[in-house]
Order: sequence, then structure tokens, then C-alpha cells
Amino acid sequence: MIKSLIVSGAVATAAALASSGAYAGPYANIENNASYVDGFSGAVTDLAVGYEGGEGPYNFYAQGGFALVDDTDEISTQLSGKVGAAITLADSGLNFYGEFSGITTDDEPAFATKAGVKLPF
Repeated sequence: MIKSLIVSGAVATAAALASSGAYAGPYANIENNASYVDGFSGAVTDLAVGYEGGEGPYNFYAQGGFALVDDTDEISTQLSGKVGAAITLADSGLNFYGEFSGITTDDEPAFATKAGVKLPF
């Protein structure tokens, strides 16, 4: 379940990165990703600080912090982080993006990757 929550959070973050403006610098991020399969399955709320930047068509970000994991039985505190990058082709607006994220768990760390292409029309 936690892995699917990480992936859904990664998709949301990539969409934000792919459409981000020219801002560069530190930021705070609070993000909740919940899962519903035959009812509530769980949620992860990230409380992170990060840095984003880039120049021209290139953008990147890195963030880390705490994750509050609600697995319906109890809420635990874990560590989470993600790094991502994007490049936009100026003529077409075509945007390529990717992200690597991870979170600690009670058993083993969980990792996720994401890659995508966004074409505005």
C-alpha cells in the first residue's frame, strides 16, 4: 500500500514540476496522498523542505522530511525524500520529467521512480 501511495504522490509532484515557473530557491511542502480500495486504505502526509531551481528549459528539485503514515491501524512517523528533474523543448512545449522517491518503513525502505512526457495543446 505504501508503495502505491508513493507513486501517486510522485505523479502529483511531477505534474507540479513540469508546469513550474522560473522560481528558484528553498520551499516548504505539505502533501497528502490517500488510497481508497474498497474504502479507505491509508494515507501518507509529507512534511518536507526542499530546493528547486533550473535555468532555461531545465528544472530540478530535491526535498526531504517527515512522512506521517496512516495505515488505518495506527499513524507512524517515517522519513521521506524525492529528487526530480524536467526539461522542456521550447518549440513544442514538450516536457520530459522524472522523479526518484523513497520512504522508510517498519520493514524495509520503499522506493519509487516515475518518468513521463507532457504535451500542451
